[in-house]
Amino acid sequence: MSPDKRLPTDPDLLGSMQAMKRAARRAREIAEATNAPCYVMQDGKIVDIAKKSRSDDKRKT
Repeated sequence: MSPDKRLPTDPDLLGSMQAMKRAARRAREIAEATNAPCYVMQDGKIVDIAKKSRSDDKRKT
């Protein structure tokens, strides 16, 4: 295995990536449901992904 793919030995860290993904997904869901912003860093810029999602939804209808 390459060093990047090794599992952490600390039991608290074993499920941390899955927990972060769940938290991010839930934050986005809440932001969309309440028309609140949800900021993330993409390509070195701060972007409101909830706003992008809302504009995508408007185009579909």
